[in-house]
Amino acid sequence: MYKLTEDRTKKGKELRSVFVDTLLKLMATDENIVALDGDLGGASKFTEIAKTYSDRFIQCGISEANMVGVSAGMSTVGFKPFMHTFGPFATRRVYDQIYLSGAYAGNTINIYGSDPGFCAGPNGGTHTTWEDVALMRAIPNAIVCDAADAVQLAWIIEEFAKREGVHYIRANRKACRNVYQEGSTFELGKGILLKEGSDVLIITAGQLVSDALDCAQNLEKQNLSVSVIDMFCIKPLDVDLILKEAKGKKAVVTFENHSITGGLGSAVAEVLAENQINVPFKRHGVNERFGQVGTPEFLQKEFKLTAQDLEETIKTLLK
Repeated sequence: MYKLTEDRTKKGKELRSVFVDTLLKLMATDENIVALDGDLGGASKFTEIAKTYSDRFIQCGISEANMVGVSAGMSTVGFKPFMHTFGPFATRRVYDQIYLSGAYAGNTINIYGSDPGFCAGPNGGTHTTWEDVALMRAIPNAIVCDAADAVQLAWIIEEFAKREGVHYIRANRKACRNVYQEGSTFELGKGILLKEGSDVLIITAGQLVSDALDCAQNLEKQNLSVSVIDMFCIKPLDVDLILKEAKGKKAVVTFENHSITGGLGSAVAEVLAENQINVPFKRHGVNERFGQVGTPEFLQKEFKLTAQDLEETIKTLLK
C-alpha cells in the first residue's frame, strides 16, 4: 500500500545512501548477500559496506565484465550478489555476460545501474545510458525497474533480495524529489495510478514521475483532466492497467529518461497495438542522440525532459 508524500518539493536521502543503507540492513540478517563494485566505492558509498562487512565486499575495479562473472560464480555457490556501476557499464558493456553467465545459466544477479540518462551529468556521453532498459527488457525473465524516489528504491532492493534471477534497477545516485511517504509498499509487475483523469494518460517511471505530476497539475489548470501512472516496474509490465486506463482517453503519452527506442514507450506501444487500442499516442523521450557534458539540470532541459516539454507534447498531440 502506498501513500503520496504531502510535499513533493522536498528531496529525500541520496539514492546511493539509500541503496547502501538498505543493503547493510539486509546483510545483517542474510549472510549470503554480497556486494560488488566497479571502482566507484567512494562515489557509490559502497565503501561503507566494506567497513562493516569486509569479507562480503569485492572491489572489482574497472573490470565490469569480470564483475558480472564473479557475481554469477558466487550465485552458483549460493550467494546473493548485488553489483553496481554506471548504467552503461552495468548493461551495455557487459551484456553478453549478464545474458549468458547470469540469465541463461540460471544465476541470480542484482544490478544497480546508476545515474541513468541526464543524471550522468558532467561525466558526459561515455557514461550516459539511453538504452539500458531496452537491453535488459530483452533478457528472458529479467526484472527491470526504474525507481521514482528513495522510498521506492529501498522497497525494490528488499524485494530483489527475496527473488532468484537477473534483476536490474536504474536510479540516480544523488537525491531526488519525494513522491511516496515512508512505509509505502508496491508490487512488482503492477503500475501505480497516482492520479485519475478522463482526457489524457501519462505513463512514466523513475525520476520523471515528479515532473509528470507537475505537468498534470498544470494541465488541470487549463481544463484538461490527466491520469498519471508510475510504471516503476517496466518488466514485467502491467498490461491490464495500461489497457484499462488508455480506453476512452483523448491521448496517451509515455515519458521516460531513456531513448524512445526499446524503453517504456516501446513497451506501451506494443500493448496498445496488439490490443487494438485506437488512441492518439506519443513516446516522449530521447530520439537518436548520444549523451553530452553538463549539469543534470541543464541536460534535462537540453534533452527536453522537463514538465514543460511534456506539456507541449501533449498539447500538440491533442490538436
